[in-house]
Amino acid sequence: MSRGGETGKMNEVKTQVSKVRRLVLDVLKPHQPTILDLAVKLGDLDGVQGTDLVLNEIDNKVENIKITLEGPEIDFEAVSAVIQESGGSIHSIDKVSTGKQLIDEANTPQDIPARWMR
Repeated sequence: MSRGGETGKMNEVKTQVSKVRRLVLDVLKPHQPTILDLAVKLGDLDGVQGTDLVLNEIDNKVENIKITLEGPEIDFEAVSAVIQESGGSIHSIDKVSTGKQLIDEANTPQDIPARWMR
């Protein structure tokens, strides 16, 4: 992109998108496939190096699970497709980490319960 006949890299506009490196999802799914089967399917996706699935709640027809994925370049659309193909639905995206390195959430005074609540 150039202005007034100028050329060169100085005037180029580059859009750089940070890669998703950690993703935490709240998902509702049927009993089948099992969380083991779903974890393997998600772990086989390009850009995913690790999966962690936790069963939070179960009833007659469905399970509520927390899915944590880590990797160098997680493709949300591919993750969403695997969940939907497995009969599940994403209720919320609870955490996303991007950038050159993973950082942990910082504690703030609001995270510490008041003394009178202990």
